Amino acid sequence: MNTSATIIRRVRAEDWPQARDIRLEALLDPVAAVAFLETHEQAAARPDEFWQDRITRAATGPHVAQFIAEAEDGRWLGTMTGLVERPGGDGALEGDVIAVDQVHVVGVYVRPQARGTGLAQDLIRAVQEWAWSLTEPRIERVRLFVHEDNGRAEAMYRKAGFEPSGVALPVPGDPTGREIELAVLRG
Repeated sequence: MNTSATIIRRVRAEDWPQARDIRLEALLDPVAAVAFLETHEQAAARPDEFWQDRITRAATGPHVAQFIAEAEDGRWLGTMTGLVERPGGDGALEGDVIAVDQVHVVGVYVRPQARGTGLAQDLIRAVQEWAWSLTEPRIERVRLFVHEDNGRAEAMYRKAGFEPSGVALPVPGDPTGREIELAVLRG
C-alpha cells in the first residue's frame, strides 16, 4: 500500500458519516475490538445527532481533536482522537487518577490494509503535535491505555516513544483483564 499520498488531518464537522462508519467498522474488527470499551451494538444504536455532535466537537473543540488518515481517493485508512484531561477530572477507567494536564489518546483504529505501513505513527505524531501546541492547559504528557493482550498495539506505541507508567487498571466488565497505561512526557 502506498501511504505517501495519505493526508493526516483533523476531522471536519461534515465528516460525521465517515467517522461513524469507521468507528462501527473498528468495533467489528476482532483485532481492534479488545481496545474499545463500547460494543458495536451500542454504537450502531446511536442516532445521527449523536454522531454529528461528537464529530463537531472533535473538529472544532479546544479539548478534543480527532485525526484521520485519508487516502488520495478519499477513503479513510485510520483514525485517532486526543482528549484533554485535567487533574481532578474523571479518569478513563475505575481507579484512574489524573495528576497533571494531559492528553489521552483514544479511538485508535487503522484499517487492516494499512496496518504495518507507519500510518499509526503518523496519526500519533498528529495527536502529539496538537497536544503540545495547546497553551490552556499546557499539556505535560500524552497517555493511552492498551489491553495487556494487545502486544502488537503496545509495540507500535513503544516505537512511538510511549513507555509504561507503572499504572495497570482492570478492564470494565472483565475482572481478569488489565489495561496498561503508556505515556510520553513533554520533551
